[in-house]
This record gives sequence, C-alpha cells and structure tokens, in this order.
Amino acid sequence: MNRGPVRRPTEVAALRAVARSARPLPPPAVLFAHLVVTDAARDRHGSNLLGHRIARAAGVLTELPE
Repeated sequence: MNRGPVRRPTEVAALRAVARSARPLPPPAVLFAHLVVTDAARDRHGSNLLGHRIARAAGVLTELPE
C-alpha cells in the first residue's frame, strides 16, 4: 500500500488563494496600541509584523509585486 506524496499547494498558489478574499484590518489606533505593547515587551518580531500591518492599513503597500 505505497501511496505517492501528499500534494500541497505551492507558495504562489497559496498566496493567490489568500488574495481572493479581503481581510479587513483593525483600525490604526488599535495597531499602534499593540505596537506599544510589543515595544514594551521587547518583541522585535511582533513589532516588525505590526509595522508592516500599519503600513498596509495606511495604504503604503496595496498589493504584492509579481
């Protein structure tokens, strides 16, 4: 009973699937409040993620380059 490998979507296919549905962002005030918390906790990864989400909410990054 030898089965072939389980097929998984590629990164490009996964990004396309995510791009099909809009995900509303929280208000910028909430994002900045969370940024203050991550800064107080010295969470560099969380600060980086929130910085990118704030940029997206501000309209700096609207779509992924192809």
